Amino acid sequence: MRALSLAKFEEGIINEDATIAKENVIAVSDGAGGGGVFAECWSRYLVEKLPDKPIKNYKSFDKWIEGIWEPFYNECEDKAKSVGGMFLNKFYDEGSFATLVAVWKNGQWVSYGDSVAFCYNKKTGELHHSFTCLPDFNNAPYLINCKDPLDEKGFRCGKFKITKDCIVFVASDTLAHYILMMYEVAHSDNYTEELKETVNAKTKNSNFVNTAMALTSVDFGKDVIRKLKNCYQSFLLRNHIKGLRKKGLIGHDDYSIAIM
Repeated sequence: MRALSLAKFEEGIINEDATIAKENVIAVSDGAGGGGVFAECWSRYLVEKLPDKPIKNYKSFDKWIEGIWEPFYNECEDKAKSVGGMFLNKFYDEGSFATLVAVWKNGQWVSYGDSVAFCYNKKTGELHHSFTCLPDFNNAPYLINCKDPLDEKGFRCGKFKITKDCIVFVASDTLAHYILMMYEVAHSDNYTEELKETVNAKTKNSNFVNTAMALTSVDFGKDVIRKLKNCYQSFLLRNHIKGLRKKGLIGHDDYSIAIM
């Protein structure tokens, strides 16, 4: 079990992702710095407060958030007051935003937003995941706010059937897009419409899909899963991501993964 997280490849950038790998649960939270403040604190707070026992439905998820948000809000309000001005107003108006995905040891998973849980069966070559479909990465994600009610439409849950042949992991959105994209390209006959829809959207993700589809062949287990598994330290993951960026297969972002 391990959890790795990298900030954007820029100088002086704060990593807004947070990730954990505990005995009973792995999780990733992607702090959304495009709105609000304290995104990196909120993402870290969410993964640290995850319960050891699985969350099984929206009602339980909502109750959990309801039980943890206030101490975070109060502490950040004090910090924002010390800064004052527009920063304080931004905190009051917008709060803090983050996604969350978690998988417990029994295979139960929950997600809110576009961070993704995966279960890959080495024997069958099948990949199961918590997301909707590849083109939906083009849409603005649902986000957990530290002060506003959740939207049930943003919540998803399920349970992976885990066997001894399975690798279970979670990833933040940009890395998750790469993983799901490569699986669909490797099995393109089954995902013709999803790949076509993503390409036709004419977004940055369209370029990554076009590049992946131009590869002569993709062995998902060997080229994607095994290489990610071999990134057992941050510098190895960094080198791997740099290579993927050079090939035009992945976007510019924070990158987080936790493997069970």
